[in-house]
Amino acid sequence: MVPDERLNILARLVNPKKIVPTTFEFVDIAGLIKGAAQSEDIGRGSKFLAHIREVDAIAHVIRCFDDDNVVHVHNKVDPVYDKEVIDTELQFKDLESVEKKISKVERTAKSGDAKAKKELQSLQKFQQALQEGKNARAVEADEEDLKAVYDLHLLTIKPVIYVANVDEGSVLKGNHHVEALKEKIKGEGAGLVMICAAIESQIAELESLEDRRAFLAEYGLTQSGLEQLIRASYSILNLITYFTAGETEVRAWTIQKGWKAPQAAGVIHTDFERGFIRAEVIKIPDYELYKSEAGCREAGKLAIEGKEYVVEDGDVMHFRFNV
Repeated sequence: MVPDERLNILARLVNPKKIVPTTFEFVDIAGLIKGAAQSEDIGRGSKFLAHIREVDAIAHVIRCFDDDNVVHVHNKVDPVYDKEVIDTELQFKDLESVEKKISKVERTAKSGDAKAKKELQSLQKFQQALQEGKNARAVEADEEDLKAVYDLHLLTIKPVIYVANVDEGSVLKGNHHVEALKEKIKGEGAGLVMICAAIESQIAELESLEDRRAFLAEYGLTQSGLEQLIRASYSILNLITYFTAGETEVRAWTIQKGWKAPQAAGVIHTDFERGFIRAEVIKIPDYELYKSEAGCREAGKLAIEGKEYVVEDGDVMHFRFNV
């Protein structure tokens, strides 16, 4: 479940029977070691890498703390090296996928097929980059290039968030390991979040929100590492949240940034999109100020929007439709 204080604000105003947060799924994939992409036995093997193809983004957790009591698989703490090992393994797997497709497309291209020739050129762009030790997302690709590799679900084309696992003393300002990692990922367009796994494990044991907030405050934090990771994930995946609010429930919905009102309505039910008439939209600050939907309507703060309205993060929406 995605923590969102705006849900609590709406719940206090509407007093619904239930509150339904939106959800965000993280898949825990065991760490890879050098040589995994070429073997079925090393570091879970190449078949295990296939599981990564199913995710929308990769959160790469990297050790950024020193502790002689915690063994490192490479017997040294070097986040830049760890990042490069994972990059190399994923690149090898992507190169294998691209070259397999090239071998198929080449035959058609040699026959003079213009479409196959263009597709081959696109594939070769990615092949060259991967051979040079670059990630697929570093390729200056146009729409046709991306279309050529779409079915391959390349691992290194996925957006990445680097999660620097630090010690308790470094959770606010970081340390030299984090700085080295930051320097290495410059220009990647990747996110970076610092968390302390030791703190996160203690937070997980606390049942009430008040206790968790008090615990975080002791470290000078306002959000847990998990909350920071969720926010970073929303940002890198270009996601936003809108809300519906009524006596039955107050609920959060996740959509792509830039979606228009009918598309947003469609995540509730396809009939809402198909028979969309209009959306009634209230901004949460106005909801807080005027205390209710009726109050917002009377104050002229309930907007009537049509099919071209682009939904904004935090909108409270009520859809009118007819099918």
